[in-house]
Amino acid sequence: MIKSTVFAHTLLQKGSIMRKPTMDLNQVKIEILKLKGKNIEMEVNQGRKKITRYEGVLEDIYNSVFVVRLANSIKNEKLSYSYSDVLCGDVKIGLKE
Repeated sequence: MIKSTVFAHTLLQKGSIMRKPTMDLNQVKIEILKLKGKNIEMEVNQGRKKITRYEGVLEDIYNSVFVVRLANSIKNEKLSYSYSDVLCGDVKIGLKE
């Protein structure tokens, strides 16, 4: 499981979890910039309780998005995500252990 450095989780009374943002968009960009060229793991929440896990290399970084080249891809596939996806918690990203 990937530990998100973007959010600190706070447990509420009835067991529900509230996310408390600990970073802004510029801080997320700086943290992702540190991962450029490194092997990473990602968890992507695609809605309706569907979470997909990917491994790859953080290849390119642009003003609004970053690009990940998948490791186990036959076609050399690339995925792109926005920094706001990470900030909202839809994409969790970390170094591959």
